[in-house]
Amino acid sequence: MINNTTSFLLVRLAIGASMFGHGLVRLPKLDKFSAWMVGSFKDSMLPSALVTPFSYTLPVAEFLIGLLLIIGLFTRQTLVAGGIVMILLILGATLIENWEALVSQLLHAAIFALLLSSISYNSYAVDNLLKK
Repeated sequence: MINNTTSFLLVRLAIGASMFGHGLVRLPKLDKFSAWMVGSFKDSMLPSALVTPFSYTLPVAEFLIGLLLIIGLFTRQTLVAGGIVMILLILGATLIENWEALVSQLLHAAIFALLLSSISYNSYAVDNLLKK
């Protein structure tokens, strides 16, 4: 049991750090990131009216999902949110034929699913302190 809870913690912290880091580096340059993303989708079927708000929301979502996973707060809901973000990113990557990004996005999605299916091992988390 201790190995399962420790393994869950390590993977939760790893995916949390990945998401947190993605958001953290993008937040200070949000306008530049948004312009890059909108430019990446200029030839896709998605209108910039959809891409622009997503490009501003994504770094905030990444940062919050990462932070919540690192501290273990609202873990179940955060894992679902992370999975949804990955689904949206996967769809976007396919629409612009960015096949290289898919590997990382699919790996992230698989880790979110794995953690969600093993949520009973989430022993080292703020969630458990709030239950008491």
